[in-house]
Parts: sequence; C-alpha cells; structure tokens
Amino acid sequence: MSLKLEFRSQLWDARRNYDRARLRGDLRAGLNVMTLAFPLSMAFAIASGATPEQGLFAAIIGGALVAAFGGSPVQVAGPTGAFVIINYGLLQAHGPGGLLLCTFMAGVMLCIMGLARMGSVIRYIPYPVSRAFTKGIAVLIMSSQIRQFFGLQVETMPVDFVGKVGTLATHLGSIHGPTTAMAVASVAFIALWPKRFSAWMPGSMAGLVVATAAAGWLDLHGSLGVATIGSEFGSISSAWPAFQMPEPTWPLVSTLVQPAFTIAMLVAMQALLSAVVTDGMRDQRHHSNQELMGQGVANMVGSLFGCIPATGAVARSVVNVRSGATTPVAALVHSALLLVLLVTAAPLISHVPLATLSAVLVVAAWRMVSWRQFLRLGRWPRSDSSVFVATFLLTVLTNLTLAVEVGVVLASLLMVKRISETSQINAVDSSTETEGAQHSLVGRTVPDGVLVFRVFGAFFFGVVDKLDDELKRAKREPEVLILRVRKVLAMDATGLQALEDLHAKLRAKGKHLILSGPHTQPLAVMEHAGFIDRLGRENVCPHLAASLARARAILGLPPEPEASGVGSAPGRSA
Repeated sequence: MSLKLEFRSQLWDARRNYDRARLRGDLRAGLNVMTLAFPLSMAFAIASGATPEQGLFAAIIGGALVAAFGGSPVQVAGPTGAFVIINYGLLQAHGPGGLLLCTFMAGVMLCIMGLARMGSVIRYIPYPVSRAFTKGIAVLIMSSQIRQFFGLQVETMPVDFVGKVGTLATHLGSIHGPTTAMAVASVAFIALWPKRFSAWMPGSMAGLVVATAAAGWLDLHGSLGVATIGSEFGSISSAWPAFQMPEPTWPLVSTLVQPAFTIAMLVAMQALLSAVVTDGMRDQRHHSNQELMGQGVANMVGSLFGCIPATGAVARSVVNVRSGATTPVAALVHSALLLVLLVTAAPLISHVPLATLSAVLVVAAWRMVSWRQFLRLGRWPRSDSSVFVATFLLTVLTNLTLAVEVGVVLASLLMVKRISETSQINAVDSSTETEGAQHSLVGRTVPDGVLVFRVFGAFFFGVVDKLDDELKRAKREPEVLILRVRKVLAMDATGLQALEDLHAKLRAKGKHLILSGPHTQPLAVMEHAGFIDRLGRENVCPHLAASLARARAILGLPPEPEASGVGSAPGRSA
C-alpha cells in the first residue's frame, strides 16, 4: 500500500506544484537530454547486436515509464554500456527471444527487490566493487568496437575480451582505411567539441550530424565502402514495435536465471548510483525502493515491445538536472522528442556511419574509465584494493554474470570484515572499565567464580570466534558468566546460535549464563527463537548491578551491601 501511495505522490506533486517556470526548465532539459540519448541509444543497441530501433525504443519506453513510476523526479533511463556485453552474449546464445525473456525476468526481479525494500541495501554496495564493474565494462565496450572502428572484414566477433583482441591481432591486414579514418576523425571531433556548446548540443550528437551529412553528401558507402546503418541494417522503421509475449520454457528459464539476475543487479546499481548523484546536485532524497519498482516495470513492459534492457543513466540524468529539470516531465519530454525524431528522420538515420557510432562509444567508455583511479589503489587499504582488482579482472576476462556474483559476495565479505573490526569482546573489571550508575563495576565486587565480559558492536557470525578466543584467554571456566550486551545493537542467527551453544555447554557442566542489558533487536531475536525461555527469564537482567545480584543468588551468596557513592562515580563511554 505504501508503494502505491508513493507512486501516486510522485505524479501528483508534479501536477500540483507545476508552473510555467518549471515547464520551461523541463522542456529545455528534455530537448538537451534527447540530443545526448539519440546517438548513445543507437550505439549501445548496435554494440549489443540488436537493431538501432531497439535501442531508441528502449530509451523511449524505458525513459517514459521510469519517469512515471520511478523514485527520482529527474532520473532519465535508457540503454547504457553496462549491458552491451551481456546482451551480445545472450543474443549469440539464445537469440532475440532469449534476450527479451531475460529482460522480462530481470524486470520481475527488480520489482521483487523493490517490494522487499532492498533499495537501501543495493545502494551501499562498496565503492571498490561498483567502480571496478564500471571500469571493467568500459574496457569491454571499447573492445566490442574493434570491428566497427577498424572496419574489420569479420563475420562475427567473439564474445570474450581475449577473443576480440586475438581477432584484431590476426586480422590486421583487413583493417579498412577509410572506416578507420572516419572513426578517428569522429573521436577527435567529439573529444574536442567545445564545452560551451555542450549545453545545447553534446559533442556526440554534433559529431553524428556532421558525419551523417558527410556520408550522405559524399556517398562514402558507395565510393569508399564506409559502412552505414542502412548498409548494415537496411531501412530504419519508425513504426511502433509489435507487442510480443515471451515464450518461456522451463529449460530456457532455468538457463536465464543467472544472466537475468546479473541484468537486475546492474540495473539496480546503476539506477541508484545515478539517483544518488542527482540527489547531491539537487539536495534532495530519492525513494530507492520505488526506483527499483519503476526500473522493473520499465524493463518488463519494454521487453514486451522488443526493447533491450534500460536503466537510469548517470550522464543523461546529470545533463537533465544541469539543464533545469525539476520534475519527471523532463524525461517524458525526452522520450516524446526521441519518438518524433525517429518518425521524422528515419530515412536520414540510414546514412549514419557505423564508425561514428563506434567513436561515440569509444569516447563514452574512455570517460567512464578514469585511469587515475588505478594509480590510487596503492593508497587504499589492501583489502579494498584486492577486491577492486579481482572484480575488475573478472569483469574483463570472464563474464559479467560471474563478475556480478563474485562482486556481490566480495561486497558482503568486505562488509562483514568492516563490522567485525568494529566489534569487540573483552573481559571487564573495575580497574579497566567504568560505565557509571548501575552499569558500572566501580564500587562493586565481582564474586569468585564470576566472569564479566563486555560485547560491543554487532553480534553475528563475523564476531563469534572472538567470544571463543576471549573465553580461552581467561584460562578458567567461571561458575557464572555474565555477558554485558547493552552495546550490542544487532544479532543474526549465527550469533544467536553461538549464544545457545555457549549456554548449552555451560549448563552441561552445571554452570550458568547471564545476559546484562540486552538491546531491543537482539532481545526480539532471542525471544522469537525461544532462547529467553530456555535461558530463564530470571537470567536476563536490565543492568550489571542486577546481573551481579543474580550471580550471587546462583552461588548462594548473600546480597552485596550498597557501597557509598555507587552510581555517582564519574563514568565514561565504553
């Protein structure tokens, strides 16, 4: 119900607070983003092995649906470089139907992620993992352009990076001079395009217009053999794509689960990264779970009309904000203008040189890499650098599915390591620790046979070994073990199991466990598992003073007389 209200609020706010100033900003932003999205959408589609129309309609449909149902009012969605390699591999292995079914499955997974409130979790995937993906994908994009950039006379290129480089090395003699010259000239034109003109015409669109005009005027395909969209794909259709339901079979679905998960994770990571970037520019917050739902709806519906995967694009969203966008209307304008351009300029699109589209991707990929990042690895913690390098190499040398899976595991292990480093378990006595008031040992006597341990931080599988180590370090088994857990804010099933094993071990020897001051979440976990009843509610005490009194009662000792000044001694945080 809450998600439904969020969707309605997103659209209603745009209508209720709308005025002419916002409309002017959204119209200007939509036009600017369209000029950036037009060449990129076609280039990413062609690099994926799809048709230019599939890329354009992915931007049109995906951009409109994410604008309507997403969680960021300035997000602009469309095809991006993250999917080029996995799309190409899916098309080679399973054909167009397999790619569309995989995209639909990824959309379903994204909706499930949104309903499960996983947006905040995905957004915090560690920096080394997310950046290694980005840079690895950029290298793969550049390698995917070898054939178009150099005009190689090769029927099909291998999917893997090493195979592409090997194909280039063995076909150097088939490099087409005019195509290579066109690609190099396009790269130079786009890279040197003055920034002051980029506000109204990005370098990629300007290069596309100039190259297309030159190709049509000089008949570069007929005279020099420079390949164009028309020569490669035939005439461009401006008709709305036909509705087509996926045709799933269990063997195919089971095969596509892993790549669908990869697409879903890449969509989620890139969309939420884009939303975070635009949040910083606008000093506002997006709804991450709603954004996942919007991305899921866009990919599900888009796949039904033959579209390749789409996600929030950082470059397009940033241009959107800088151009004055404040509401989803800007992204809707971008989609509408793309459709108008496709309908009116379809015959002209056939003259676009493939070498120029290849140059657009090469420049975009080069800007994604940020090579100085590699020079900073020596200044990072060794664990972060290792995770970065491993994820980068897996992305480039294996496949994105494996890289995403391993990257997610590495991210989880890195998080566990970080939390474990902040968690502490140590023995407590009055000479080493004071808490003040009833939680302090100052002025109190710990009876013989009683040990007090402090647990600080999260109590989960990453810190269980620390408890065993501390108990061994004490070199004696207490009759009563008091665990002061008031600073434990979270506990998982493994931490619970460790407590249950400890309690069972002590009870088997006729010894006792007391918990002092458990916090709300750990107490709820233990209560739900029935551990509190097995431990005995009398052995769960609100503070250390009560825990010591309970220990004395277990040992048959008389209550400790209150010492003067107890509770008034100055304390410090543990």
